[in-house]
Amino acid sequence: SYICGYCGKDVAPHKGFHTSDHSGAYIYICPNCTRPTFFEPNGNQTPKPSLGREVSGIDDANLDKLYQEARQATSVGAYTAAVLVCRKILMNIAVTFNAPSGLPFIAYVDYLAEKNFVPPNGKDWLDAIRQKGNEATHEIALMNRADAMRIIHFTEMLLRFNFEMKAMLKADEGETSQ
Repeated sequence: SYICGYCGKDVAPHKGFHTSDHSGAYIYICPNCTRPTFFEPNGNQTPKPSLGREVSGIDDANLDKLYQEARQATSVGAYTAAVLVCRKILMNIAVTFNAPSGLPFIAYVDYLAEKNFVPPNGKDWLDAIRQKGNEATHEIALMNRADAMRIIHFTEMLLRFNFEMKAMLKADEGETSQ
């Protein structure tokens, strides 16, 4: 079984192809989305599954698109791009919650913290995203899978805290009023 890099499902395909010399290279067809995934003899998968998990309730289409973009970048190993997009997501979350546009980046980070758009001790998440994003922006350093995984996870938690939980509460309120 494997996690499909296209649909994100944990699948166990029954259709596939292998090289005629049985060198260990395979193409499996996902039984969920019917797309092919290539496995090299060393086990490398193309496309890789995206890091992070889906977040529901994001009511800003651009913000949702940015989060998907960050996740999808990881499926092709574009970890620096993923970290940069997560940095941008902080600004977009702040503006979604009425921060003025055109501020210096640090002002958006401060806005999210001061207006309680992070859980207790969540300012550290903001700082981690900001610092790694700054490193990716202003330094020659490339980000790796571990960097991207950590930053996407913090970003995911911020999105869950601010959007998914609110949407769940609204759904619960709708059920109790019926």
